Amino acid sequence: MTTVLVTGGAGFIGSHVCAALLGHGYDVLVVDDFSNSTSQVFPRIRKLTGRRVGAVYALDVCDRRALAAVFDRHQVNAVVHLAARKAVGESTRSPAQYYDTNVGGTTNLLWTMHEHGVHRLVFSSSCSIYGDAGGGPLDEATPARPTNPYAASKWICEQILADVCRRCPEFTVTSLRYFNPVGAHPSGLLGEDARGVPANLMPYLAQVAVGRLARIDVFGDDYATADGTAVRDYIHVVDTARAHRIALDRIADGPGMRVYNLGAGRGRSVLEVIAAFGAACGRPIPYRIVSRRPGDVPELVADATAVARAWGWRPTRDLAGMCRDAWRFQRLNPDGYVRQQSARDRRIGAAI
Repeated sequence: MTTVLVTGGAGFIGSHVCAALLGHGYDVLVVDDFSNSTSQVFPRIRKLTGRRVGAVYALDVCDRRALAAVFDRHQVNAVVHLAARKAVGESTRSPAQYYDTNVGGTTNLLWTMHEHGVHRLVFSSSCSIYGDAGGGPLDEATPARPTNPYAASKWICEQILADVCRRCPEFTVTSLRYFNPVGAHPSGLLGEDARGVPANLMPYLAQVAVGRLARIDVFGDDYATADGTAVRDYIHVVDTARAHRIALDRIADGPGMRVYNLGAGRGRSVLEVIAAFGAACGRPIPYRIVSRRPGDVPELVADATAVARAWGWRPTRDLAGMCRDAWRFQRLNPDGYVRQQSARDRRIGAAI
């Protein structure tokens, strides 16, 4: 089996990626700083797959010494790099923190990988790097126009990775530009459970539906879209995780860097998603219109034909299914994961 290190493996996307990899024969190690996640996902992953994550290390990827200790201890063959700060609004308020974590953590990981002879990487990128590109569908050749520090940090990381691949031909990198991963595992065991008030639309809707929040704020209804609200391309998190597994299956296709969009190719407005979630939970979702949020753009929709041609990957679940699965997770876990942050979450080298 190939041993894969997943950074940010306790998070929303990371936990689904771990389950997908374990279910297809990979051995998995995780590093996570647990700033927006919990170790409670790991017994659930084991229940889903019948296999356990080999070891979990509570550390920050910016801590080079701690990260190097993981590579010293294990024979790592490839890395899936998901660990990052990801809230657009927060990034406009704390840009230096975003560059430090997202860019600094990536360069630190690359240095550590190279020192230990590990040169295969799947990178978690974002459609936000396209910025205000004029709608879509947008393919991978669309020029980057990031409009906020989060998006800029991802674009900087991609440029660094491309340059590393040019100068160090032993590196093979696949960068996956997600559009909007949402939903939850159909079992209801894994889902999105943000700390505090969610920064993303669907987990916010789920918390309103279950009564943890009173209503959702819609940031702007004066965009040049059909109903005035922002339009995004939503993709089920299980389809997203499957793409990471295929990326690892195909990482040896050749040297250098490949970039692929992950999206459905269809845009949905905020009000459309609110209505779909209301249909899934059987009740209308209260909302109010507020001012636009800094750094947001009117529309982002994927052209994902490149990944379909290369790998045969296509999304398998529609918006109704995404909402049903997200609602199932929230209904079965009304207070989210039971958070009992133990010493093992905080201790580097904790095996779960």
